[in-house]
Amino acid sequence: GGGGLLSVLQKLKGTTESVELRIVLLGLDNAGKTTLLKSLASEDINTITPTQGFNIKSVASHGMKLNVWDIGGQRKIRPFWKKYLENTDLLIYVIDSADKKRFEETGLELEELIDEENLKGVPVLIFANKQDLATASPASEIAEGLNLHTYRDRQWQIQACSAVSGEGVQDGMNWICNNIVNKKK
Repeated sequence: GGGGLLSVLQKLKGTTESVELRIVLLGLDNAGKTTLLKSLASEDINTITPTQGFNIKSVASHGMKLNVWDIGGQRKIRPFWKKYLENTDLLIYVIDSADKKRFEETGLELEELIDEENLKGVPVLIFANKQDLATASPASEIAEGLNLHTYRDRQWQIQACSAVSGEGVQDGMNWICNNIVNKKK
């Protein structure tokens, strides 16, 4: 596929020395993170399995480091995440827009993340994924349900997308480039 985060970063490479971008990609299981990751990164994806029992997929490329893992469910592994959240430049949070039954759960998880000490002030890009499904809620409705307007200490953006078709993914990438990468110069 054309575009993607990596090619955008390559273009920026001309203007910036090395932008080391640390991105954390989180969401409930089945939100579509792996599919999204594949559309963002054509690179080999290494799966790290920390002994704590959650899988971290890691992509490092063109001065960008992308760590991805599932949240939700296992409360007991929470404390182990902390070290993976250090020095994060951007949080990408993925939501299954069609799974209304889990909106409350996904909202609570996001709130907890926003409160994390290591993520203070870190910009957040929310992908309202699976927009290709007829039952998907629109991004504006999800934004309201998540009370995004109350996040005053950081930049945030919600982007409707379909990781499967790639629709909306590039728009999210453009937001990242305009809001994050340019600030790091």
